[in-house]
Amino acid sequence: MSTLKRLASQTAVYGLSSIIGRFLNYLLVPLFTYTFTPVEYGTVSEFYAYAGFFAVFLVFGFETGYFRFRPKDASAPDTVYSTALIFLLSANLIFFVVFWLGSPGLAQWLKHNDHPEYIVWVAAILAMDAVGSIAFAKLRAQEKALRFASIKILEILVNVGLCLFFIVLCRKAFASQPQSALGAMWNPALGVGYIFIANLVASGAKLLLLTPQLRGITPGFDLALFKQMLRYSLPMVIIGFAGIVNEMLDRALMKYLLPYDLNTNMAQLGIYSACYKLSIVMSLFIQAFRYAGEPFFFAHAQERNAPKTYADVLTYFVILCAFIFLLVTLYLDVFKYFVGTAFRSGLHIVPILLLANLFLGVYVNLSIWYKLTDRTLLGAFVSLGGAALTVILLLWWVPIYGYTGAAWATLVCYFCMALASYLLGRKYYPVPYALMRIMGYVLLAVAFYLVNTQINIHYEIPAMLSGTLLLLTYLLVAYWFDIRKVLVRA
Repeated sequence: MSTLKRLASQTAVYGLSSIIGRFLNYLLVPLFTYTFTPVEYGTVSEFYAYAGFFAVFLVFGFETGYFRFRPKDASAPDTVYSTALIFLLSANLIFFVVFWLGSPGLAQWLKHNDHPEYIVWVAAILAMDAVGSIAFAKLRAQEKALRFASIKILEILVNVGLCLFFIVLCRKAFASQPQSALGAMWNPALGVGYIFIANLVASGAKLLLLTPQLRGITPGFDLALFKQMLRYSLPMVIIGFAGIVNEMLDRALMKYLLPYDLNTNMAQLGIYSACYKLSIVMSLFIQAFRYAGEPFFFAHAQERNAPKTYADVLTYFVILCAFIFLLVTLYLDVFKYFVGTAFRSGLHIVPILLLANLFLGVYVNLSIWYKLTDRTLLGAFVSLGGAALTVILLLWWVPIYGYTGAAWATLVCYFCMALASYLLGRKYYPVPYALMRIMGYVLLAVAFYLVNTQINIHYEIPAMLSGTLLLLTYLLVAYWFDIRKVLVRA
């Protein structure tokens, strides 16, 4: 259990930074949804959906490649890191220049003719974040979780602080004293562009804090090593790109697929994106687990009891995810106040998206088989299959069912990807997962949510009371069957 405790402690540190940072960002959702219209918020969602695709491409899978090829001897020159860093610096500089020069044409094509500067700002954010990702990978490999966490939190503090400064202080000053210093900093025509400006400055601040890691180019660029890393890492780009298709394509295409006028489609996109944010609690935990889990899985791959350890990890992971699902769905009447009134018509998709994210987390766990066996190309086919399914379901369901169809498409896709990864893992890297127990927790959580819904419809019992009783019942079941075993061995 010591290895599990070590993973848990690392996840806790990464998770704390993610939870604090994302929670601070989460607090911006009420600010945005109470300040901007669904159409305006839809614009932000659209650009960040596009950014999600480029974010995967611009890292080229070199984060995972670095973990795979980095020297185990801490005293050895880290040519792997310097090769990856030099490549990412060069590639992202080219990317930024191309998008900077082509921004007017791109803005016209995307029907945002009035704001080509949005494209330049987002391209700069993407380039800086891609370069920063390899520096963060080095911190993770060195198990410098506290430095990693502090930089992440500071970045988000800058972002949140600037959003509050521009959207609250400057906008208020403009309304009362437009000629004042603060009022002059608010341009109503720029609108949601201030969100991108805040993000841009925060990304720049992050790179400054990562300067010690970004100096690591002294061993130089090894062409032969680069070719090996590229062969290993490029399938990870396909996997990541396919993952973004599953995660972001709905928001990128929704304004084109919905059968209404452009303004209505953008408003629907804004509502969908705001309600998607209510599944952030699940996403926080999955992201924290990803940061800690990847180096953990590689570090323990050679141990004799590694498969048993991985099986235990998935069981406890699902227990926590099912708890998060219940926490949000049983108290949705509380969580709904994080979005403006105009956005609450989409609350019915929150349970669907939470369950989808749960299966995404399961897939993240199950995907160790292709990373540890160097079958990244085969893993890419699983992701491509999921992406193809997402595209088909979006084209089919969104025109008929609107954004609800997009939510169901996400759930179906992640479930199928988890199932495919499980079946392939049994062949290439068998792990004794407690499948019946894992599915039992998922089904129990869904059943409790449905029971609570029926109680609230047919009986005059306060939703908070019935939800609390069901949540406590779930915790007692989890404690009796699994959690107490960990506590006894600790």
